Amino acid sequence: MASIRALVLNCTLKPSPAPSSSEKLGREVLAALAEQGVDGELIRVVDHDVRFGVSTDEGDGDGWPAIREKLLAAQILIIATPIWLGQPASVCKMVLERLDAELSETDDEGRLLTYGKIGGVAVVGNEDGAHHTIGQVQQALNEVGFTCPAAGATYWVGEALQTVDYRDAGPKPDTTGRTTKALALNSAHLARLLAEQSYPPPEAKDAARASA
Repeated sequence: MASIRALVLNCTLKPSPAPSSSEKLGREVLAALAEQGVDGELIRVVDHDVRFGVSTDEGDGDGWPAIREKLLAAQILIIATPIWLGQPASVCKMVLERLDAELSETDDEGRLLTYGKIGGVAVVGNEDGAHHTIGQVQQALNEVGFTCPAAGATYWVGEALQTVDYRDAGPKPDTTGRTTKALALNSAHLARLLAEQSYPPPEAKDAARASA
């Protein structure tokens, strides 16, 4: 059985050690992945000096290259983000912008380095917008080469006009907990399938079309 590793990028706006609901959910995803034999770690992006940009390295002490190295070593990427004004957090959008650079990075056979990697989403918020946020992040991950599994997201949204955060809301095994386990199960399964047989290189696709 192929060894699988996961990376969770926590896109909270709050630097450590401030409590973070998206970190809580991200670590719950890691715990569920561990049940599937997947090792992993969580990085709080704002604790690193990640620069705005669309390259793999913006220079001058940019914190993204070190994060990217861990991303490339993992087979599963989980983006954990809060909702603000019905949108993914600005840190999440910055991460997606940095991932845009992967469209120019290929292996020796012309495949994106992200091909064969799984992209999942974990969302928390005190307002509506979870499905919209998941849709935006999943589409962006897919566009830059990640494969999104079935049931590839988990979320929790608090009651409208209330102030209870996910980290204070108590266990949710029958709702968010169930979707978290499905995300982990399907992500690990698909990652192992793609580790055994990844996507064909562009030349193989062209040859298949020519012979059709």
